[in-house]
Amino acid sequence: MFFWLLRKVLAFFAKRQARRWAGAFDQATHQPREVQEALLRRILTQHAQTEFGREHRFSEIRTLADYRRHLPIRCYEDFEPYIEQVKQGRLEALLGDERVLMFALTSGTTRSRKFIPVTQQYLADYRRGWTLWGLHVYEQHRDALMRPILQLVSDWDEFRTESGIPCGSVSGLTAHMQKRLIRWVYCMPSCTAKIRDIQAKYYVALRLSLARNLGMIISANPSTLVNLARTLEQYQHELIRDLYDGTLYSGVEVPRAVREALRPKLRRQRRRAWELDRLAERNSTLRPKDVWPRLALLGNWTGGSVGAYLRLYPRYFGDTPVRDLGLLASEGRFSIPLEDHTPSGVLDITSHFFEFIPVDEMDSSQPTVLAAHEVEEGRDYFLILTTAYGLYRYNIYDVVRVTGFYHRTPMIAFLNKGSHFANITGEKLSAFQVSEAMRQALSDLDLALTNYTLAPCWDEDRPYYGLFIEQSEPISEAQLLQLAEALDRRLRLANSEYDEKRKSRLGEIRVVLVAAQGLHDWDRQRLRRSGGTPEQYKHPVLWPDFSFREQVPIVAELHPTVSVH
Repeated sequence: MFFWLLRKVLAFFAKRQARRWAGAFDQATHQPREVQEALLRRILTQHAQTEFGREHRFSEIRTLADYRRHLPIRCYEDFEPYIEQVKQGRLEALLGDERVLMFALTSGTTRSRKFIPVTQQYLADYRRGWTLWGLHVYEQHRDALMRPILQLVSDWDEFRTESGIPCGSVSGLTAHMQKRLIRWVYCMPSCTAKIRDIQAKYYVALRLSLARNLGMIISANPSTLVNLARTLEQYQHELIRDLYDGTLYSGVEVPRAVREALRPKLRRQRRRAWELDRLAERNSTLRPKDVWPRLALLGNWTGGSVGAYLRLYPRYFGDTPVRDLGLLASEGRFSIPLEDHTPSGVLDITSHFFEFIPVDEMDSSQPTVLAAHEVEEGRDYFLILTTAYGLYRYNIYDVVRVTGFYHRTPMIAFLNKGSHFANITGEKLSAFQVSEAMRQALSDLDLALTNYTLAPCWDEDRPYYGLFIEQSEPISEAQLLQLAEALDRRLRLANSEYDEKRKSRLGEIRVVLVAAQGLHDWDRQRLRRSGGTPEQYKHPVLWPDFSFREQVPIVAELHPTVSVH
């Protein structure tokens, strides 16, 4: 009774604060120009006396036109010398803040990791964005309110700079800073962020959540949820035994300190173990849709290249609704989705100042640059950020589509990283086009695919794209050939340049079979080089380098009439 009342009290105060923020945000969306310009003035005023601010004459900037004249569009390398000084403790080089809580590290998906300063303002904006996301979720999924949440996070303190500033994942910091009274809602305590082996983390997540009536599972990358479900199938007997005995399986790589910290949470759950054992016997395996039949929501990205994983969700999660987390990166949160089953979300105009460059003008010496209130529905843009923590007119290389407007504020959906284009003969194929064409091709053929990469292959007569797929996929060679043909057809419909080049210069897509775990091992090596984290990493559906073929173990190349080994 006491805990029931405590939950009610906490829910009341949390909702009251959330509604206050939601009201302010909703009001802001009616006047995006005024809100954005006021935010830009506040940012420039706060950092005017920094070394960067003085060099770029922040104190002289009066208008948006002034701002654009004083600062060109920049990439991370332009800020890196200043960030290096901040890492050494010289905050005044870039920031008007008294303290940097940590550095958020980017995932390492496109290059070596970047260091993004996390200040009190960053953290406040980050938390407010999550609160707004959660408020809309709970208004539409009331059965999830105050029920347990399974969320996998990474370490916020992987290592420290010379001046002692932690570096890692900002989601790990927020988990670490959770108030004790609400930590019980989350299945994974903050110490689990120290588990580096991803298979072990999946196992621990299941061990701590199988005995609870989950309301929601949250992880940015949908591949994490698919692999979590597969871990449940693979280790069902060990998990049932652990629940029965109150133990943690010794066959997974969990640091000793984490095992000790988890020990008090590993109580015997014999009734639940018996229940799961009967389920496994009746269904031949355990799947999330069976062990958590009242699961209210899955929270993860649904746009860009990750969308292909969603075809596997019905097998593991049934018809559980999916809510996109929004355009979210180490650099901050940029959108807040309001509905299920769409990557589209309202631009978070209260946290960052945004500019937009039409995709086809990105390489121009004088591209058109638009403010948030100037974009057009249905157009694709590169997103340019100005943040409250030292990034000014920063090109994050994210391509977004304006899907509509919420009041007068644009709604955006992530399409792809701008650097993810392949261009053998002028076709300018994008990762978004590939992922969307593959989604349609799989639907056409009623197939599901775990992993793939489309990469250029050299041929003196006609270069072509290879569809690299692991031979362990449960799809026949005949079906794979049909899939390559369907993908090629969809790409020709989606990209007129690709269609034109296919008529004259490009060969048809060929299936290239890779040894089992070959793509997985390539991902691991790439992560090892970049230092990224598995939870953030996104396997590339398009890799623009001819050398990809030499980087993975090839078993065979399939042609419509013959397989070349």
